[in-house]
Amino acid sequence: MGEVVLDRAALARRLDAHRRAGRRVVFTNGCFDLLHVGHTRLVEAARREGDVLVVALNDDASVRRLKGPGRPVQPEAERAELVAALRGVDYVTVFHEDTVDAILRALRPDVHAKGTDYRAETIPERATAEAIGARIVILGDPKDHATRDLISRIRASARAAGA
Repeated sequence: MGEVVLDRAALARRLDAHRRAGRRVVFTNGCFDLLHVGHTRLVEAARREGDVLVVALNDDASVRRLKGPGRPVQPEAERAELVAALRGVDYVTVFHEDTVDAILRALRPDVHAKGTDYRAETIPERATAEAIGARIVILGDPKDHATRDLISRIRASARAAGA
């Protein structure tokens, strides 16, 4: 398949070729700061919605803007490598904006998959997804897993161990 982590322009060209071959492109996004089971379940569910799965990752600066000081825990290159290694992920790209409107317009996926922390009416880029004709789906398990909770558990464990 070649390279998995691509910039936006290279990925758009690659996806055009997939669409010409009749493949359905699915897109999902997030920070994926500390990989947890909620992330893997979202990726697995998104993959079932089509033939080619793209995961867009917030860059480090946008994670800081969205999540606050101390985040991300892992730099974007490492987060991208980890997500690219997940079964079912065909491509990973990193974006710098706070929403995925621009990247949705550039990549034009057939399906836009969001996690269960959203409802169709609360998706920030809903109008863009609808404008490009992407079907919106809400996937994954209930929002019982969060990176901030994982970080809290790690800190509590370290405090209990006297670290």
